[in-house]
Amino acid sequence: MAYLKVSGTKIVDQNGAEVILRGAGLGGWMNMENFISGYPGCEFQIRAALADVVGKEKSELFFDKFLEYFFQDEDAAFFKSLGLNCIRLPFNYRHFEDDMNPRVLKPEGFKHLDRVIDLCSKHGIYTILDLHTAPGGQNTDWHSDAGTHIAKFWEHKDFQDRVVWLWEELAKHYEGNTWIAGYNPLNEPTDPYHTRVVDFYDRVYKAIRSIDPHHALFLDGNTFASDFSHFGDAYKGWENVAYSIHDYSVFGFPSAPEQYVSSETQLRRLRRSYEKKRQWLDERGLCVWNGEWGPVYARKEYEGERTDAINEERYKVLKDQLEIYNKDRLSWSIWLYKDIGFQGMVYVSRETPYMTLFKDFLAKKHRLAIDAWGADDSQVRHIYEPLIDLIKKEVLPEHQNLYPAPVWKLSDRIGRLARNILVSEFLVKEWAEHFRGKSEQEIDEIAKSFAFSNCLHRDGLNRILTDNATLVAGK
Repeated sequence: MAYLKVSGTKIVDQNGAEVILRGAGLGGWMNMENFISGYPGCEFQIRAALADVVGKEKSELFFDKFLEYFFQDEDAAFFKSLGLNCIRLPFNYRHFEDDMNPRVLKPEGFKHLDRVIDLCSKHGIYTILDLHTAPGGQNTDWHSDAGTHIAKFWEHKDFQDRVVWLWEELAKHYEGNTWIAGYNPLNEPTDPYHTRVVDFYDRVYKAIRSIDPHHALFLDGNTFASDFSHFGDAYKGWENVAYSIHDYSVFGFPSAPEQYVSSETQLRRLRRSYEKKRQWLDERGLCVWNGEWGPVYARKEYEGERTDAINEERYKVLKDQLEIYNKDRLSWSIWLYKDIGFQGMVYVSRETPYMTLFKDFLAKKHRLAIDAWGADDSQVRHIYEPLIDLIKKEVLPEHQNLYPAPVWKLSDRIGRLARNILVSEFLVKEWAEHFRGKSEQEIDEIAKSFAFSNCLHRDGLNRILTDNATLVAGK
């Protein structure tokens, strides 16, 4: 078996035949996220808090078992049974080096990554390695695990040096693995100057290529994988590279401006949003990969009787997006495979030890809207509106929309800082306290809640993915 390659606008196999990658991201696994597994704030915060409450040994037991149970052979077999052929594997740099001991490789970081890559290859599933979290935070959001809204990665050369070093180590380790479709060197960068990201990509491209000339690279656009307009001619020096957009639609979220009914106006908006992200790439004949997309879904404990109707509406968005992608023979990776019931193809049953333990805490999280992703702030909006009004009154209009506007509106920025960073910080210890007094066996059972056998399937979503996986040619 040979490596997949990028040839013009297509991904091809060793015979030059087109391969369309269709799959999902394993979000919340080696890069944990608050809305995916139910904690507040950032991963580094809950890891420290849990160690404080139960001790280092039990804390490490929980997180190791969590990683083990989250994706196993049963998951890979199920994924393949849906007709899907690629999984994007997001990971946190902290698995491979410590901030207090930089550029010293932690070999145990490869333990679960190797395991899942091998499981996927056994079932004929390609993988794409995605550095989702970089030192200092490469973007302004929670999933870069920096605890701040300032992307310090772009302000410190040493942070960038460390990522170049890490990709050199990863390239050495995986250079010969042909089931890896490629490397996604940096998830959703937000460089406010738009030039440093291009310089960094040039550096990391050359570093990887000096070790691994074979694997394709998948480069995210700036501003959450939406903007390539400042890339200039840099791409002319890069070979075997695809470019990643993230095509989320506002119609797939609680903040949708109106009910989605697949009207002509809505379809045009859906299509225009997608085309705008890839226009610069199409004008240059470059290969496009949709590295993230997909709606979130209603839950009966929060949306009640409206749940099924809301989810049918979200499925319409999903189908309409896929119709667009199929016409373009687009490779895609939906977000995401597994979670606690908000977006995943499979999700942890509410009857499991983890979900029963955190039932009331999760309800509080939802009420306070302390997760940014798909937040419903209706129960706390009145608390924050006076602050929004104050800023609108006292700050000149031309200074109100700070980068990463327009992706972040003024209200989004205040929500990120006030709810998702500040309020969530006060709940980190409370999350960890749920583990106090638990035995090792109990901790193992809590982690096991995330095993495939303890998950339910979002059948409506999975049927749509399966139906569309076979609509276009390619392996």
